[in-house]
Amino acid sequence: MSIDPAFLGRSEIATAEAMEQLGFRIGEQLDAGDLLVLTGPLGAGKTTFTRGLADGLGVRGPVQSPTFVIARTHPSLVGRAPLVHVDAYRLGSGAELDDLDLDLARSVVVVEWGRGMAEELADAWWDIELERPVGSVGDDIDASELDADAPRIVTIARAGV
Repeated sequence: MSIDPAFLGRSEIATAEAMEQLGFRIGEQLDAGDLLVLTGPLGAGKTTFTRGLADGLGVRGPVQSPTFVIARTHPSLVGRAPLVHVDAYRLGSGAELDDLDLDLARSVVVVEWGRGMAEELADAWWDIELERPVGSVGDDIDASELDADAPRIVTIARAGV
């Protein structure tokens, strides 16, 4: 698990483009076996971050939220590990996530909405929390606010072991 320690901690990301760039810079550093658990409300930037990460890994796109298919595999275009992009929002437990039979050892795995479930998949992972300044869980949120190019707060920590 090889994310530069300079990325750890809490930082403000000003735009969606900057969120993709953060994902790109982290994606360049990842190897097969890395697990990232992304947490944050709707519109926080989880898929935007993952889109950049996919570019950094050099995998085939397009990267879209896998909400309805639950998991998508993006093969490498440059001989690196593939990306497995999972959306655990509709899953009820870690057991259901485990039932997907993800290739953790040979892939980089990103699990959106995975906190409380994905931890059962590996002894160590990257915990990435994304916060947006508008609304909160349970608030009535105007759809335009979800796409607003407003700053986000990203906290990256090593979890597990």
